[in-house]
Amino acid sequence: MHDELIARAKAWLAEDPDADTRDELAKLIDAGDHAELAARFSGTLQFGTAGLRGELGAGPMRMNRSVVIRAAAGLAAYLKAKGHGDGLVVIGYDARHKSADFARDTAAVMTGAGLRAALLPRPLPTPVLAFAIRHLGAVAGVEVTASHNPPRDNGYKVYLGDGSQIVPPADAEIAAEIDAITTLTAVSRPDAGWDTLDDGVLEAYLARTDAVLSPDSPRIARTVYTAMHGVGKDVLLAAFARAGFPEPVLVAEQAEPDPDFPTVAFPNPEEPGAMDLAFAKARETNPDLVIANDPDADRCAAAVKDGTDWRMLRGDEVGALLAAHLVRRGARGTFAESIVSSSLLGRIAEKAGLPYEETLTGFKWIARVEGLRYGYEEALGYCVDPDGVRDKDGITAALLITELASQLKSEGRTLLDLLDDLAVEHGLHATDQLSVRVQDLSLIAAAMRRLREQPPTALAGLPITKSEDLTQGTDTLPPTDGLRYTLDGARVIVRPSGTEPKLKCYLEVVVPVAAHADLPAARARATELLASIKRDLSAAAGI
Repeated sequence: MHDELIARAKAWLAEDPDADTRDELAKLIDAGDHAELAARFSGTLQFGTAGLRGELGAGPMRMNRSVVIRAAAGLAAYLKAKGHGDGLVVIGYDARHKSADFARDTAAVMTGAGLRAALLPRPLPTPVLAFAIRHLGAVAGVEVTASHNPPRDNGYKVYLGDGSQIVPPADAEIAAEIDAITTLTAVSRPDAGWDTLDDGVLEAYLARTDAVLSPDSPRIARTVYTAMHGVGKDVLLAAFARAGFPEPVLVAEQAEPDPDFPTVAFPNPEEPGAMDLAFAKARETNPDLVIANDPDADRCAAAVKDGTDWRMLRGDEVGALLAAHLVRRGARGTFAESIVSSSLLGRIAEKAGLPYEETLTGFKWIARVEGLRYGYEEALGYCVDPDGVRDKDGITAALLITELASQLKSEGRTLLDLLDDLAVEHGLHATDQLSVRVQDLSLIAAAMRRLREQPPTALAGLPITKSEDLTQGTDTLPPTDGLRYTLDGARVIVRPSGTEPKLKCYLEVVVPVAAHADLPAARARATELLASIKRDLSAAAGI
């Protein structure tokens, strides 16, 4: 057994083009560290609808140049099989460890396969890559990023020519082409032959950002901004300057790209502590709004002063605020969200007489909605310019929420005032999440199995009126690994995360509100219900 493991490791080592991972693997082989070798050679990183994502390191179960070269070769073979043999593939990357190497390897593989490849000029936000695909008429795009994962991770996100991320069956077809590559020696990787783009694409993207705003809207809201050690700062500042907003005050400690993310445990605005420095800067400068991007700037978080201190708005709150703003501006077209996001969007769309659609989790599904005008997901993702960027975009979302804050400020009001109005108009929609991070993935499967075999009949004393196993699919949704419970005045969805070792439970309660005076009591009731649902669901799932 050990001999076979060492032989596989040595065969991998012989082909590895990266001195860093070669050195790392050679040391493991020399030390006879069979446990660590087994962890790295127990299989291969699986290519799915999120592309690839994993920890950096040597071996087929880690993110490294060997794995990326195979993935690129598989994608090239898939594109050629689909008749795109001379098509353009555009490649973007963030500022994480090895991102530039992975992007350059991808360009080399595409060139070697006879496709045309174009590399973005430097680390830029993911939405710039999503824009570039449509703008340049590419047949596919690749973004090297692990978004808001820990510093030790990297990833590989694939888009097709419509500018949206892959969905089945493309993921399985690309995975099959990757599996067919047995040796890296067969993959041609020339040293040149691809284009490195100039700033023309970025300029075209920035020119489109103007279009998300009303030409005559006020531009007076003052902001504090954090790039969370990612690549958002320069593009966001350029977009805000073009729009004529006051220049955002930067959280200096987090403004520049740093792949080690030294000031945060997880570089995700939703994680505890991630916004602490931004809040400290807000207490110092008293802005109207705090804006944060995640490291690849496809997500946008907003925080407001609530009483005496600052608090992050939930993704669902920002989702509803942007929808209300677009409705007020006379937007037409379909409003869409994923099933784990708040049902408030459906109420807003219905009242405005707009089409509304629910999709599976992820922008790869939201972006495919026909006639899409606005789409959002509770995990801080907003698509406000679907004709330009068919994906979530943290830059244009930041512009739009700042425009709304400016509009309200000119009326002597705040974002919280508008949220209160929406609660009175449509009922208080309060959402929360029960998220359990595990080391052992089998715990997630066990929890899902337990809920399927012994489904709860009530949560927080509310009877479950409908219980759905989403692996079967529904009239409007393709199959997915998830459970949905409809309760009297509440909704719960349970699913394994697609990108992290987490079990995620999405909770929503709706409390009717007759008048503004009833809001404090409705909030207290919602908080109590959400806490009880969390407790009962934990018990039912055994987590």
